[in-house]
Amino acid sequence: MAISDDIKAYLKGTFAGLGVNLNDKDLSLTIPEEKEHGDYSTNVALRFAKKLNANPLALAQSLARDVHIAGVAKAEAVKPGFLNFFVTEEELTDVIGQVIDKGSAFGNLAYGKGKRVDIEYVSANPTGYLHLGHARGAAIGDSLARIMKKAGFDVTREYYINDAGNQIDHMAESLIARYLQKLGDPTAKVPDDGYHGQDIIDIADELVKEVGDKYKADPQADLAFFKEYGTAHLMAKIKKDLKRFRVEFDVFTSEKAVRKSGRIEEALKILAPKTYRKDNALFLRTTDDGDDKDRVIIKSDGSYTYFLPDIAYHWDKFSRGFDLLIDVFGADHAGYVARLKSAVKSLGYDPERLQVTLVQIVRLFKGGVEYKMSKRSGNAVAMNDLIDEVGVDAVRYFFVARDGTSHLDFNLDLAKSLSSTNPVYYAQYTHARLNSVLENGAKYYDGTYVPALLTNDYEVAVIKALKEYGSRIEEAAETKAPYKMALYIQTLATAANEWYQHCRVVNDDDIPLTKSRLALAKAVKTVLADSLDLIGVSAPEHM
Repeated sequence: MAISDDIKAYLKGTFAGLGVNLNDKDLSLTIPEEKEHGDYSTNVALRFAKKLNANPLALAQSLARDVHIAGVAKAEAVKPGFLNFFVTEEELTDVIGQVIDKGSAFGNLAYGKGKRVDIEYVSANPTGYLHLGHARGAAIGDSLARIMKKAGFDVTREYYINDAGNQIDHMAESLIARYLQKLGDPTAKVPDDGYHGQDIIDIADELVKEVGDKYKADPQADLAFFKEYGTAHLMAKIKKDLKRFRVEFDVFTSEKAVRKSGRIEEALKILAPKTYRKDNALFLRTTDDGDDKDRVIIKSDGSYTYFLPDIAYHWDKFSRGFDLLIDVFGADHAGYVARLKSAVKSLGYDPERLQVTLVQIVRLFKGGVEYKMSKRSGNAVAMNDLIDEVGVDAVRYFFVARDGTSHLDFNLDLAKSLSSTNPVYYAQYTHARLNSVLENGAKYYDGTYVPALLTNDYEVAVIKALKEYGSRIEEAAETKAPYKMALYIQTLATAANEWYQHCRVVNDDDIPLTKSRLALAKAVKTVLADSLDLIGVSAPEHM
């Protein structure tokens, strides 16, 4: 736990004793620009003095007198009621040795120890190439998995393959049409509700090369073959593209397998008390749990709606022993959340054990106006097109740097810019700069340092940022918000660059100070690389 969290815990405990319960939003803890104002400062006394019928300065003075926090040397109250905390030198500088000793394991937490979490993300239908919505969900889901692993959770990364149902029928019909077109049939047309993108055309090319006109005479008789062929090839392409995007999965679960497993029939037995029949269809009473209407799970013709296999799939995940399920869905699934949580409850599980993260749409901008990139997937920009344009690092960083619940306007010019205004370039350049410093000072660096020498305000700011790493990981894991790691990366990179600009690291005339500053550079480089990896971004050593 960072010293800032210890200070917040002290303040929460003290105010609780006075009858006021504080949460993190109530506690604004800042790092003062002026050293004489301490290492951390808060206005909590000013904010809550009136509620306690107290004078703000007197309240701050009382809080300062009673401080007993390991690592805090003293606390001071200043007008009109600010409370400033001064941290011991040892508390700050011991972090350098910890980073050097632990390397990339620094920041590993036990916060989630013993808790098994399944994170499902992407789960794009095998009907075409991945588009930007899939890509943003992939970046956020994968980053969340990395962060939660770092925080100590036992994480399983899962992809649900929707390889049954109408969308697969439409894909197969589209593939048949393209296959016949390749064989010269001028009457073959892709259905209006089919898939018109380049992806199906590419697969038809491969199919003709493999089987020639084998299925030309009566392709409908071999519809099952076209379903299997198309699904297999599209999933292979999806996996390949995701790997390029640095996204991989531990488990791929097939909807067809769920349907064949008997899980649906077993789930129906459990759901029975919450179901009723109307117009020959079977409904689940999801309005009991806040949904806007009850949902059909079996149609009047006896076929399953999409919802029922999904219920069985979530039951299957719970049956595998996960303590928490996290689904990363596109924003178009917002109306799906209430009914899914209701179904989970009807299965006998606490609906709070299912958490859904919604990911909003992406718009591309270039030259200050919305940019219409080519759409080889038919109706949306393909993930690979954007990667080809700006690179994996920029796409991953920009997709994670903003809260997934917010719309994202992706600035192509900024993403390609080689300047400090580009946040991913700025962070990577900082890492490369630190590596250059270490290479230049290699003859002096031995991993040792003298804490008493690292007293410059700029290096103290860097050390404080290093101390915050574990807490920021815990916060991002707890709130399921990977963008908070991107915020931390910018904080650390900014502090490191300001330190570099104001402090000469390698000084042949002062070897002890040089060694100490090189140790600090090594620690910052290590943490910066690790934090970038948590959001799937590389940390180049030379740029």
